[in-house]
Amino acid sequence: MGEQKKASVKRNKFLKFLSILGPGLTTGAADDDPSGIATYSQTGAQFGYGQLWTAFYMLPFMMGVQEACARIGMVTGKGIAAIVKANYNRFILYGVVFIVVIANIINIGADIGAMAAAAKLLIPFPFIVWTLLFTASILILEIFTTYKVYAKILKWLALSLLAYPLTVFIVKMPWLTVLKATFIPHVEFNFAFFFIITGVLGTTISPYMFFWETSQEVEEVKEKRLMKHGKPSIRPSHIHSMRIDNNAGMIISEITTWSILVVSGTVLHNSGVTDIKTAADAAKALEPLVHSFPHAGYLSKLIFSIGIIGLGFLAVPILSGSAAYAVSEAVSWKSGLNLKLKRAHGFYGVITIATIIGLIINFVGINPVKALVYSAVLNGVAAVPLIFLIIRISSNNKIMGQYKSGWLSKIILWITFLGMAAAAIAMFVMLGK
Repeated sequence: MGEQKKASVKRNKFLKFLSILGPGLTTGAADDDPSGIATYSQTGAQFGYGQLWTAFYMLPFMMGVQEACARIGMVTGKGIAAIVKANYNRFILYGVVFIVVIANIINIGADIGAMAAAAKLLIPFPFIVWTLLFTASILILEIFTTYKVYAKILKWLALSLLAYPLTVFIVKMPWLTVLKATFIPHVEFNFAFFFIITGVLGTTISPYMFFWETSQEVEEVKEKRLMKHGKPSIRPSHIHSMRIDNNAGMIISEITTWSILVVSGTVLHNSGVTDIKTAADAAKALEPLVHSFPHAGYLSKLIFSIGIIGLGFLAVPILSGSAAYAVSEAVSWKSGLNLKLKRAHGFYGVITIATIIGLIINFVGINPVKALVYSAVLNGVAAVPLIFLIIRISSNNKIMGQYKSGWLSKIILWITFLGMAAAAIAMFVMLGK
C-alpha cells in the first residue's frame, strides 16, 4: 500500500509539473526553428566541435533573458512595446518596434523557404508551390484557430527533434574530445568564426523570443483571471511556476542545440562536408540514425523534413505574432491570438502582411539555407539593444515593484549584453580586415 501511495504522489507531482509548462516550453521549442537547425548544422559542419562550448555557456544567459521577459509580462500585464510606450520616448518605442518587425519578417521568409526546400526533398513540387501552400496554411491556422489548440498539435511534430539526441548515441565519436569542446571555449580570430558565432547567439537568444514570451505571459495572466483593477495580482508562487516553465523550455532547447552541433560536427565535418548549401546536405547529418534501414538516405530526409516543416509551422506564427504584438501595443490596437478576427483587425493585419512579405523575400534569389544563417546573424545584432532595454525595464522599481531584478538576474543580463555586443562588434571589425 505504501508503494502505491508513493507511486501516486510521484504521478501527481509529474502531472503538476506538466500543468505548469506553457509559454516557456513553447518559446524553447520555437527557438530550435528552421533558422536554428540550419545555423547549428552549418556551425558543426564548418568548425566541427569548435563552437560546441556555446551550447553549454549560452544556457544560463538564455534562461536569464527569457526569465526577465516572462517576469515583465507577468508582473505588468503588458508587452514590451506597451511598457516602452508608457515609460520611454517615442524614438525608443519606434526603434524597438522597427528592429523586431524587420528581424522577424526576414526570419519568416527564411523559415518559409526552408520549409519549402525540405518538402521538395520528399515531393518534388516546384519551390513556389510549396512556399504558397505553407504560407496559406499558416495564415489560415493562425487566424482562424486558437494558438493553444494549434500549438498542442505542433508540439508532437517537434518531437522529431529527438532524432538529433538519438543520433548522438548512435554515431561513434571521440567522447573525450566532445566533452572537452563542450566545456573549454575555443576562439578563432577571423570573420568566418565571429560571423557564425553571432548567428549561433542570435538564433538562440532572439528578439522574437523576448516579445513572444512577454506577451504570452500576459495572455496567461488574463486567462487565469489574475487581473485585478487593470493590474495583475501576482504572488511569489506564480513567479516560481513561471521560472520552472521557462527553465524547462530553455534546457530542452539547449540540449537539442548541443546535439545538432555534435551530430553535424561528427557526421558532416569529419566527412569533409564543411559548407551546407542545400537542405539535402543538412539532412545527411541524420543518416547514421537510419543506416541499418533500406533507403537510409530517404529516411534521413524524411526525418529532417518533418522536423523542419513541423518547427516551421510552430515558429512562423510566433515570429509574425510577436511582430503583431509589438506594433499593436505601440499604436494601442487590441491584440491577442485568442481574439477573433473581427475584434482585432489590426493585429491580424500585421500577422498577414509580415507573413506575405516574408514569402516574397524567397523570390529575390537568396539560397534558402544561406538565408536562415543570415537571418540568425541579423538577430544576433538586433538582440543587443533590446537586451539593454530589457535590463532597464526589469530593474526599474517603478515598473516592476517588488519583482524587479535581483543581483543575480542583473549580472546574468549584463554579461549576456556584453557578450553578444562583443561578438557583433568583433564580426564587423574582422569584416574590415
